[in-house]
Amino acid sequence: MSYSFDNISIKKDGKRIFPIMGEIHYSRVPRSEWAERLYKMKSGGVTLASSYVIWIHHEEIEGEYDFSGQRDLHAFMQTVKDCGMKILLRIGPWCHGEVRNGGFPDWLLKKEYEPRTNDERYFELVRKWYSKIYEQVSDFICNPEDDSTGENPIIGVQIENEYGHCGGLYEKESGELHMQTLQKLAKECGFNVALYTATGWGGAWTGGMLPVMGGYCDAPWDQRTSEIEPSGNYTFTHERNDHNIGSDHGFGYGITFDIEKFPYLTAELGGGLQVTGHRRTIASAKDIAAVALSKLGSGVNLLGFYMYAGGTNPEGKLTTLQESRATGYLNDLPVKSYDFRAAVREFGQVSDTLRELKLLSYFTAEWGEELCALPALIPVEVKPDDLKSPRFAFRFGKNERSEKSGYVFVNNYVRHQKLNEWNLSDYKKEYDFLPDGITVHGGEFFFLPFNMAFGSSFVKNAKVTPFTKIASGENELFVFYKRENDGESANLFDFADEKSENLAKKNFLVLERKDALNSWKIGKRLVITDSTSSAIENAGGGIDIISRSCSEIFVYPDFEKAPEGFKKSGMVNKNAASDFNQVLFAKYEPISKEEDKGLLISEKAGTENGSVFYKIDLSSLIEKLRSKSSDSALSDIFVSFDYTGDKANLYEVNDGKRKLLLDHFYLGEEYPWEIGLKRFTESEIDFKNLELEIVPLKKDAEVYIEKWPQFSGKEIAVLHSLNYETERKFEI
Repeated sequence: MSYSFDNISIKKDGKRIFPIMGEIHYSRVPRSEWAERLYKMKSGGVTLASSYVIWIHHEEIEGEYDFSGQRDLHAFMQTVKDCGMKILLRIGPWCHGEVRNGGFPDWLLKKEYEPRTNDERYFELVRKWYSKIYEQVSDFICNPEDDSTGENPIIGVQIENEYGHCGGLYEKESGELHMQTLQKLAKECGFNVALYTATGWGGAWTGGMLPVMGGYCDAPWDQRTSEIEPSGNYTFTHERNDHNIGSDHGFGYGITFDIEKFPYLTAELGGGLQVTGHRRTIASAKDIAAVALSKLGSGVNLLGFYMYAGGTNPEGKLTTLQESRATGYLNDLPVKSYDFRAAVREFGQVSDTLRELKLLSYFTAEWGEELCALPALIPVEVKPDDLKSPRFAFRFGKNERSEKSGYVFVNNYVRHQKLNEWNLSDYKKEYDFLPDGITVHGGEFFFLPFNMAFGSSFVKNAKVTPFTKIASGENELFVFYKRENDGESANLFDFADEKSENLAKKNFLVLERKDALNSWKIGKRLVITDSTSSAIENAGGGIDIISRSCSEIFVYPDFEKAPEGFKKSGMVNKNAASDFNQVLFAKYEPISKEEDKGLLISEKAGTENGSVFYKIDLSSLIEKLRSKSSDSALSDIFVSFDYTGDKANLYEVNDGKRKLLLDHFYLGEEYPWEIGLKRFTESEIDFKNLELEIVPLKKDAEVYIEKWPQFSGKEIAVLHSLNYETERKFEI
């Protein structure tokens, strides 16, 4: 198995591939949760994981290396391999990643020479660090010369991060030399991979390596505490640069490589946003997905999300390990939480963001090879602050039956902005392949095919979006979904001929958009859950239904027999195309309807330095998780702190001393703080003696909060309620 690239896309064994990449930091995730976290990513359509190897997490004290527990890089690589995934390893040495010193150990900054320069003494330390990384991962490198099985997961390595934009050397010759030297060191240490990447935005130097780009829906590192201008990442454009990434270090202008020589790939599309002390931006699922669709329509051939899975900072031996103003950075981050409001949240919660992104990742898994070869045509590049002009783009090429075959992409969504309705059909004069009757509503984003073959059916145009394929006997079932709030259920396709239409009536399934969001392709089956549940692949190749609602599931094709814990209750037609054949899904209901949720009691313990403290006892919930005596399907218990304040800290109290366990920055009363207890079942924490600290939010605080609470005085610090909810896992 070999990987390569040209100026269009990445290739695998000579064929174009469209990877979906998701960032997960193993050292920020409990080791016991690695596999489940990766399987959730995989079920969301991620085919390529990525991860920083964060220097300060492993060598906080010079010469003392820690690759134990959740820092065990070798074990994480084995887990990635066991889960059947590939990975791009980001080996630094500098990473940023909202880590103390950008990931550099404190001792490195005390040397008599400057890091991130061309000083040979610095390069010698990097060589030593790269060698230690290689010792951990040497068994897992997909060597382009001798990995004939293709089983090894590491297919690429990223060198440095934002070099020459966020620190480093800003002069071209010395900056490029630095990146080239780091790549040379990595190769000399043993990293023999096909793909060497470097971040390319903001004027960063790439050293001739494969550049990867980024784009976020907002900028929590921006020093303003007000609403900022609309992001350019909601436009269709040939401009690959995001000027706002890393703008706390200085605005970047332009890119340093020839875009004609490299494919358009991304590694840092915001899969969420980490909040900062001064800027509490809430990245919604649609905020994230509309950016991804805009990049897809602009010609991107790899969607890479940072972060895709959130986490929790590990314990430091000498310091807390998060980025802070006290360490010379411009942002204060939580000590513990690195939730990022990502597709998979800090405690493994599957978010609405994962569901939205799945609509794109399932599509690229089936049609990505064709899509890669389709260049982007953007009729008009709309400026970011132009909220009136229609935003649309095409990706098309030739096929056997048409000179113009591909997709039209439409984005009428910009975070926190109201966009007007317009009619896509108004452009049929210039683009006669567009469908009739497409009113584009404000807040909508979608793409539609034209002059495309789906199996033996040729579609001239469609009002629905391709989603995935499901094997159905000797045939394939082509799955599409409708646009949101589209009431039309007939005449969704315009076919080239009667034969194409007749075949489509047998082999096409059109889902409502809400059903597509809740659909999970596992092996050769499509499983539809409700919005509180998910279906993920498990280590045995089966399916885990993870749910808080104990609701029914719908399966196509049907199981050979009812899975343990479920009973079959009928067959349901899920085809929303009323003029097509029915597609019957088997409906299953859990035999046990056990659900558990409710209030917990907290006792106010007093105030200190303006903060309000509450005594919390979670020992009964922890014991319930440990024993599972009454419910073998019990998977996790989530505790929700509904509070108002600047931030909250959860402590274990022993002999009057407090140890910080978890923390949270307040986002607004609609977004309570939720923690999962599963990870603590093997710990020795005394859950009878916890204290919750709520730091007061001041009325005149210089903080951006999207929806401020009501004040009766000058500040607020109060716990409104404490709730819990159980999650159950059914293994199928």
